[in-house]
Amino acid sequence: MSVTASRRAGRAPLDVERLRAEFPILRTRVNGRRLAYLDNAASSQMPQPVIDRWLRYQVSEHSNIHRAVHYLSETATAGYEAARGKVRSFINAAEEREVVFTSGTTEAINLVAHGYGRKFIGEGDEIVLTTMEHHANIVPWQMLAEEKGARLKVVPVNDRGELLIEEYERLLGPRVKLVGMAHVSNALGTINPVRGMIAAAHRHGIPVLVDGAQAVAHLEVDVQALDCDFYCFSGHKMYGPTGVGVLYGKAALLDAMRPFKGGGDMILSVTFEKTTYNVIPGRFEAGTPPIAAAVTLGAAVDYLTEVGVARAGAHESDLLDYATEQVNRLPGVRIVGTAEHKAAVLSFTVAGVHPHDVGTLLNEEGIAVRTGHHCAQPIMQRYGIPATSRASFALYNTMAEVDALVAGIRKVQKVFG
Repeated sequence: MSVTASRRAGRAPLDVERLRAEFPILRTRVNGRRLAYLDNAASSQMPQPVIDRWLRYQVSEHSNIHRAVHYLSETATAGYEAARGKVRSFINAAEEREVVFTSGTTEAINLVAHGYGRKFIGEGDEIVLTTMEHHANIVPWQMLAEEKGARLKVVPVNDRGELLIEEYERLLGPRVKLVGMAHVSNALGTINPVRGMIAAAHRHGIPVLVDGAQAVAHLEVDVQALDCDFYCFSGHKMYGPTGVGVLYGKAALLDAMRPFKGGGDMILSVTFEKTTYNVIPGRFEAGTPPIAAAVTLGAAVDYLTEVGVARAGAHESDLLDYATEQVNRLPGVRIVGTAEHKAAVLSFTVAGVHPHDVGTLLNEEGIAVRTGHHCAQPIMQRYGIPATSRASFALYNTMAEVDALVAGIRKVQKVFG
């Protein structure tokens, strides 16, 4: 790790080899080679302390939560609600009741589309999104627009993969009822200027939802400083388990929203004549929630907090800088997404080779990358390509793995040369 990046983070460099030893899966060998796992934007791996917390819950704490008075239920309830408190602190939400557990970012966005959108967005209204959104932050709003007779407006990007902010500000107006934007593009790695964009929307009285799935493991997120109205992310992209995510929402907005699902635990009373809904966040957590996953997410928050998100991000920035420099030296390889401010995502194409073939041949070298449109087809269309190969870095990746990636791309070129 470079001294510059360490100073930028204001903290000591990571001991990457020590951290790697905490991730059992990194000992995997693929085709006789040590695994180089560079698919962290899809899912990061879990360290042993997080795995241990999962096992501890399953072995000695498992029970359904709330209402029961027996030991296991009280223990499970305490662990579940403690995880909510850890998330609140991690993103600096004002209150624990502003933290809603979901199955992931996708469900969190759908919850807002249903609970806020169906109540407050109507015919002729507009929803502003950006060209670089993940499908999870496009399709729910399309579905709502079709149902309500609303329209989507889209913020364009330049060739570097940066939003055209002047165009964005021109889209804001009295008909716009919500803005949805990615904090970090999963396909390009662009870090969007969300704080300024949120402020611009608020000048028009427009609430803003931020998709933070690609941000929370790499950037320090303070939802109060951002002043966002909603913020969504997933556990499995921040060294936690699949099946759990978070919707942060300002309490006043959550209080005004309709429940997303009906069932147990989201109610205060039920008769066949009338149901009285629970207070927040309970009204949005119908049925048995992902208890084990939420408790384990709390452990992942602990792990990231101990390591330091800023330190991890500085290390990843060094990896990205080095990878960008090395890949740019390869003739016939094009990096897609060259924004000035990027998180640790390197998307690229190799001339004359389909991205799936690139990924297949890299796998033979033990290198795991993601290939395809990354659930972001509009941004692929913007660049006139069907897909890319994408390497994405985490705190446990190394310069040697970047070297292996570059050597693997050279082998791909030889095979198809």
